[in-house]
Amino acid sequence: MQERIKELVDILNKANVEYYLNDNPFLSDNEYDSLLNELAHLEEKYPEYKLPDSPTSKVATKVISKFEKVRHNTPMFSLSNVFNEEEVTDFYQKIVKDYPNSEFVCELKMDGLAVSLNYEKGIFVRAATRGDGVVGEDITHNVKMIKTLPLKLNKPVDLEVRGEIFMSKKSFNECNAKREIEGLPLFQNPRNAAAGSIRQLDSKIAKERDLDIYLYHIPSTTYKTHYETMEYIKELGLPVNPNLKLAKSLNDILDYIDYWTTNRPNLPYEIDGIVLKLNDIESQNALGSTAKYPKWATAYKFPAEEVITKLSDIIFTVGRTGQITPNAVLEPIKVAGSTVKRATLHNMEYIKAKDLKIGDYVYLHKAGDVIPEVVGPVISRRNGNEKILQMIKNCPICNTPLVKSNSEIDYFCPNDLCPARNIEGLVHFVSRNAMNIDGLGDRIMEDFYNMGIIKNFKDIYELKKRKQELIELEGFGTKSVENLLDSIEESKNNSLERLLFALGIPGIGQKTATILAKKYKDIDNLKNANEEELQQINDIGEILACNVSTFFASPANRILIRELQELGINTTYHGEETIENDIFTNKKFVLTGTLSFIKRDELKKIIEKYNGEVSSAVSSKTDVVIAGADPGSKYDKAVSLNIEIWNEEQIRKILEDLKEI
Repeated sequence: MQERIKELVDILNKANVEYYLNDNPFLSDNEYDSLLNELAHLEEKYPEYKLPDSPTSKVATKVISKFEKVRHNTPMFSLSNVFNEEEVTDFYQKIVKDYPNSEFVCELKMDGLAVSLNYEKGIFVRAATRGDGVVGEDITHNVKMIKTLPLKLNKPVDLEVRGEIFMSKKSFNECNAKREIEGLPLFQNPRNAAAGSIRQLDSKIAKERDLDIYLYHIPSTTYKTHYETMEYIKELGLPVNPNLKLAKSLNDILDYIDYWTTNRPNLPYEIDGIVLKLNDIESQNALGSTAKYPKWATAYKFPAEEVITKLSDIIFTVGRTGQITPNAVLEPIKVAGSTVKRATLHNMEYIKAKDLKIGDYVYLHKAGDVIPEVVGPVISRRNGNEKILQMIKNCPICNTPLVKSNSEIDYFCPNDLCPARNIEGLVHFVSRNAMNIDGLGDRIMEDFYNMGIIKNFKDIYELKKRKQELIELEGFGTKSVENLLDSIEESKNNSLERLLFALGIPGIGQKTATILAKKYKDIDNLKNANEEELQQINDIGEILACNVSTFFASPANRILIRELQELGINTTYHGEETIENDIFTNKKFVLTGTLSFIKRDELKKIIEKYNGEVSSAVSSKTDVVIAGADPGSKYDKAVSLNIEIWNEEQIRKILEDLKEI
């Protein structure tokens, strides 16, 4: 039976490749179903013989309770954007100036969801979203359902490979047709449909929506060029977009862009641009990256779709710094895949320069296919009923007389107690590094504040009482509200340092919040600490000690803390405890070069566990530089400053003695 199971797996997996990737089916539907049923029956009878790449794994579905966090081995960068031939030329010339005769690979930019896949010995083990580029979410259960993705590679290799999950136009239309029959809201575009499908807890939903995937990058490729890497990805049996091209000149690149600008409607899926990548891997590594983008690649974005709609009104909002911004209220219209109702008009000078009037019909597009932008009025459609906007004189929130900025362009509310400042504090409270509540971004928080839904931190945790009211708001729905309430509920379990950072105590950043949380363990201990005691803590000086003491001395803040505790918000530290020792404690370290036995992130965590500090730059305050292979300029600077340097052998011995490795 073991041999028959293996034979069936091989036949069915080959049939899947030929059907989904090569458009060359060699089994009829009845033959395929018959063999699949036979395999499922044998696996049920002899479960010990089931293979990890069995196609029945794509039939069975899985429901998870939540998405687990996954840390990427190497960061998942976004791409910088260029929007016209001049910017494409500039990108090209900057590279060939230092790397003459360079070749580039042109690829279609899929309009989907970035994903990182891991295979071990050729077997698929994990898939994760991009997330913030460093930490994503485990979506393995859903990605397994993608028919074109093999669960076993053609070679037994360990591999991290990245690509894009998307939904074809056909699948998108079928999905929306089904939703319309069921009375559900329709998806705006295939990208939103794909993203929503891949973030389902039940993989049955992802399977039903017939997602697809193309792979386009191996972060640690051993090949000399990107083009060779793409050929290797295909050799492994992974799906690669067949429309990539090796470009040997700027003209080749521009011709590729021109062709797909015209022919993109003929594709069976949506694309939103062209990706340009330097082909030579050594040159890629030499160019490196900025904090956000690789310097060796960029994305050309297609010209924005332009539509016409009516400018019904212009309203003023107060930003978190007190700046007054006019905003266009538009008759809802679909543009570049989503419905637009609002767009910023920046300031009065912007409105005058574009000659915009209330009641105008206006040209509208999305800058970079993302941000709605009012291009200008349709003069021919004016009928004389349009109104010139008059600048307001008082803050629309607190009625304080407005003042002009030094530039004489922007207007500000000078009232430090303006409720708009409360909005700033609320936005900070829910931000990623604070309480990390998804679904309450700047715009939504501002709207909720102005509607009286959220006025303080306590209101956030009482939103569940207003669930039905939220569902009925424009732009919301049952699922999005449930996701928001789940995120709020989950944030109650955060460790104390997140809450301390979220409270917005002047001068207390993430690092200081963590120091205080580790020291006092509970917020009740911290709020009773006096200023002199706080000053004795490493890295807490006179000013910060005063700020903390003043904050917790406030009766209003003490009431706030009690209310948050009554709402079930954790106020204790449950992070990793630090251990004092003579090797790391109260010392500053810089890591440089490559260590063969441990990753930098892991070493950093160990140093911090022993109350040491890891810095990115060498200075006179650095105590030790830990240097691996190819250490670079940090090593040279340490030598020049006579700073102690530990080599790989020394740090390995220290960690072995501490039983950390």
